[in-house]
Amino acid sequence: MDAASANETKVMWEPDQTEKTKMDELRETINSKYGVQLKSYREFHRWSCDNYDKFWKEMWEFAGVVHSQPYDQVVDLTKSIADIPDWFRGSRLNYAENLLRFNDEKVAVYATGEGQSVVSKTHEELRQSVAQYAAAMRAMGVTKGDRVVGYIPNCVEAVEAMLAAASIGAIWSSTSPDFGVVGVLERFTQIQPKLIFSVNAVHYNGKVHQHMDKVAQVVTGLNDLEKVVVIPFVKHASMDLTHINNGCALDQFLSLGNTGDGQTPELRFEQVPFNHPLFIMYSSGTTGVPKCMVHSVGGTLMKHLEEHLIQSNMDRDDIMLYYTTTGWMMWNWMVSVLATGGAIVLYDGSPLVPHVNVLWDIIDNIGVTILGTGAKWLAVLEDKGVRPAETHSLASLKMILSTGSPLKPDSYEYVYNDIKRDMVLGSISGGTDIIACFMGQNWTIPVHKGEIQCLLLGCDMESWDDTGKAVFDDSGELVCLKPFPSMPVNFWNDPDGALYMKAYFSKFEGVWTHGDFCCINSKTGGIVMLGRSDGTLNPNGVRFGSAEIYHIVESFKEIQDSVCVAQRSRDGLEERVVLFLKMVAGVELNKDLVGSIKNHIRTYLSARHVPAIFLPIADIPYTISGKKVEVAVKRAISGMSVPQRGALANPECIDQYYNIPELQDF
Repeated sequence: MDAASANETKVMWEPDQTEKTKMDELRETINSKYGVQLKSYREFHRWSCDNYDKFWKEMWEFAGVVHSQPYDQVVDLTKSIADIPDWFRGSRLNYAENLLRFNDEKVAVYATGEGQSVVSKTHEELRQSVAQYAAAMRAMGVTKGDRVVGYIPNCVEAVEAMLAAASIGAIWSSTSPDFGVVGVLERFTQIQPKLIFSVNAVHYNGKVHQHMDKVAQVVTGLNDLEKVVVIPFVKHASMDLTHINNGCALDQFLSLGNTGDGQTPELRFEQVPFNHPLFIMYSSGTTGVPKCMVHSVGGTLMKHLEEHLIQSNMDRDDIMLYYTTTGWMMWNWMVSVLATGGAIVLYDGSPLVPHVNVLWDIIDNIGVTILGTGAKWLAVLEDKGVRPAETHSLASLKMILSTGSPLKPDSYEYVYNDIKRDMVLGSISGGTDIIACFMGQNWTIPVHKGEIQCLLLGCDMESWDDTGKAVFDDSGELVCLKPFPSMPVNFWNDPDGALYMKAYFSKFEGVWTHGDFCCINSKTGGIVMLGRSDGTLNPNGVRFGSAEIYHIVESFKEIQDSVCVAQRSRDGLEERVVLFLKMVAGVELNKDLVGSIKNHIRTYLSARHVPAIFLPIADIPYTISGKKVEVAVKRAISGMSVPQRGALANPECIDQYYNIPELQDF
């Protein structure tokens, strides 16, 4: 049975057809304006792709994008996606101005975490704080196009510094404190920042982790820095700046922008073209030096507004808590919620400390309406027997978003049985490459077990086989056929675009290849993600994704985690699948369990999907943002080096994959 059809009949949630959503409003506007009769979501999606210039024009109007100069042309329709066309040519706008447009007393940001009580700032207070940061930046000489970076936790100061940089037209980039020095320098040395924000220490897993030594080492490796701003994030932790060149405390830095009359400095928004650089994001860096993806002011704003306003149906009463770090694109995505007038909750620390219900407590205490998390966290809660439906009200919660890795079918049952029934469970997928999503949540169609609900509006996606033919109900390569606003405008230090072309357009000419393996259900329109295509398995000519195996294997209570990779024979003529299993504490991998796993894989997939080798392993490598790193395992079992280990959350675990006796004679 294939990945899509296995779950097509199980509906987990259905929309209330009497409730009118923002998606309905936009669809009706388009029907009226263009004389069409779009009724279903599928019809709307098809129209948005076939008429992508008109769709994004209407999105601009619907969202009320703040701008100082109108556009001359939405997009040049003669250019293909591989031409990376400009969007909204002639327009002038500012990202920060759009996020700070609501200058009132409604709360904009809540912040909390391990060792922290909840603090909040209104839209007006946030705007005033950003004005102080921006004035200080201007006073030290930060101008349009300069790079401002954060080696910083998920805190209010990170949001303020980012928005201040954006208000000036500078470019923001960030990594989280859990990155090692090497990983930070591999990223920041490429972009030569002028200013860095960091902290003295952080709380994690019930402990205070000093950060000053790491900051000092990073600063030493960044020759173009003119100022190092250290935030006293943890009280009573060291704030010794003597070993940090050009170092100062946050209050000292902010004083640079004082007006002298005690008044808040005027906040000025530099007006820039739509495709002006806003963020620099990084590839995972598990196969080489991280690629630096440059995302635009307008493209980021437009795509995020569509996903928040239309796909998530957000308004000013919504409060989003996304469990993320500043090193993950979901942080940038979450902060854009401010442009809807809604609020965000910044949480820093472990989501399991001081207890497993910490995030559920926050949801009830603050009134969070949308919770975002990684699929792994939900699986961990299920394994621990956590049942929030029995311990918490969750009355405000109306949607859970999950990303980072495919959401297992069992997790759908867990969420609706043990967390809350009446809400949308939106598995979403896209990536750092597009700083947004290709597929995800939708308030107007059902949620099916094991499936992402839909392809998002304006995203003309298909699943292709190796010949470039679209396939349904079978695994294939995820591709995008039409341009969309949040494509990277370029890669940093890639003047002729060669790296960009190789990354997305080398497999199929003129078509964006995203690097994910997926299966699109022809009946429901839902999507099952099947893992990275660079980790595609192809034993005996049967091509499939690792996530197909994970869906089955990780449903066994004896197995905590797994990683499935292909091993090439020494002569290069054969390939076999090796499945590594991280067992639950106290459980051993034995013949009976292996036999049971094999039987389930044969039953639910096919005999050809059964791995050739089953091996126990102590740990599975993950990136810092929580993605399983199959490529690193594949390289290690082949005896190849694994570069850029600094991108891994647990780099030491790679060593156990070398010189495994059972894999030596293939």
